Amino acid sequence: MDIGALKKVSDYEWHIPQSGNMRVPGIIYASEALLRDMDQKVYEQVVNVATLPGIVQASFAMPDAHWGYGFPIGGVAAFDPDQGGVVSAGGVGFDISCGVRALYTGLRVEDIEPIKERLADLLFRKVPAGVGSTGRVHLNRQEMDAMLAGGAQWAVERGYGTPADLNRIEERGCMKGAKPECVSDLAKKRQQDEMGTLGSGNHYLEVQQVAEIYDQRIAEALRLHPGDILISIHCGSRGLGHQIGTEFLKKMAIAAAKFGIALPDRELACAPIESEVGQEYLGAMRAAINCALANRQIITHLVREAFSEIFPQAELPLLYDVSHNTCKVEEHRVNGHSKRLFVHRKGATRAFGPGHPDIPSDLREIGQPVLIGGTMGTASYLLVGTPQGMTLAYGSACHGAGRSMSRHQATRQWKGQQVIQDLARQGILVRSPSYRGVAEEAPGAYKDVSAVVDAAEHAGLAKKVAQMRPIVCVKG
Repeated sequence: MDIGALKKVSDYEWHIPQSGNMRVPGIIYASEALLRDMDQKVYEQVVNVATLPGIVQASFAMPDAHWGYGFPIGGVAAFDPDQGGVVSAGGVGFDISCGVRALYTGLRVEDIEPIKERLADLLFRKVPAGVGSTGRVHLNRQEMDAMLAGGAQWAVERGYGTPADLNRIEERGCMKGAKPECVSDLAKKRQQDEMGTLGSGNHYLEVQQVAEIYDQRIAEALRLHPGDILISIHCGSRGLGHQIGTEFLKKMAIAAAKFGIALPDRELACAPIESEVGQEYLGAMRAAINCALANRQIITHLVREAFSEIFPQAELPLLYDVSHNTCKVEEHRVNGHSKRLFVHRKGATRAFGPGHPDIPSDLREIGQPVLIGGTMGTASYLLVGTPQGMTLAYGSACHGAGRSMSRHQATRQWKGQQVIQDLARQGILVRSPSYRGVAEEAPGAYKDVSAVVDAAEHAGLAKKVAQMRPIVCVKG
């Protein structure tokens, strides 16, 4: 990115001054090095988002931002329904409520090393992964609608986990306002055999060891110590979410023209929040959020089954589950007043600061856990939200490393089998049904996740607590 057009506010905050059709300025949180490596398209998309009706404060981009569909991935924007605010399917993304979940194991790295190969094979057999992967759960029409309305709560009621899990999931595992009737038959058909599956792309199931602690007090509150073993699950709403995004982008393109919304890019298709299309999308999107939460809950059950075969005493309680492709109704302070806003986070994670009522009561003092995923061979991080972050970008932070090259470029540079062998030499076992999928997700195809996390912390968006390193990775 050409930083000449940006105004430097600090080493980690850069502004795009309001001009032309922009209703608000653009703000990018990143180091200069990360900023220079960003595609120029990120700049254009931040500017384009700033032109949408009802946008409040600014069009934001996180340190891991890269070119996306309409909105940049790593984009955050809030819209005021009282000011003609819009909702955009491109501002949420196709993999609705894709997110990361972390589980405790009560185990140490020395417990895992002797049985690492066996555990890797067992997890790979238990949790279906890859393009078009299907699971052992089949949903008829009635159960599909119940799942879309109930989310992880539906899954727990059917024996996939415990009520205690729900206390550590956003929205307590169920997004209110879901409307299964707004989800098409095709979307439901695509999902009927995909519950409890990872899918493909950057999704994964990892066995990780806590490698480093940055904040001892918060780590103690979260019961984290160097050498502890955690499980990380990264996946979303699979075919259902993708179908919803595809269908509503077409509907919103028509709606935007109907309501006289001038779009600088057709991919920014949107509709007024209070319009029929806007309300239908919100109902369908919330149903997809519940689908993703139920999906991660079922995978959690499968992981627990696998661990119980080797470690009968292991319980694997949930540490936290956070989504990073959503639009949620939240109360935020704007110009000294509390406002009800529709906050889009696309490739961005909610990161509420200490004391926020939406944080589980036992975690409220330290702030919301923020789970930042790695890339097979690189670290993942656990952060917490900060008071400052609530004033910067509506309590939002980055979500991962962010791609630095396309999947096509990655497959030209790496071969999947070689990536697996290289990682094995580093002590990281990879299991995947697709060598091509591994090549597409090679660690070198992503930004430096440590630099991204450091930038988020220096900007005040979130605070580093712990670093985790992969031991086993089941890759879609």
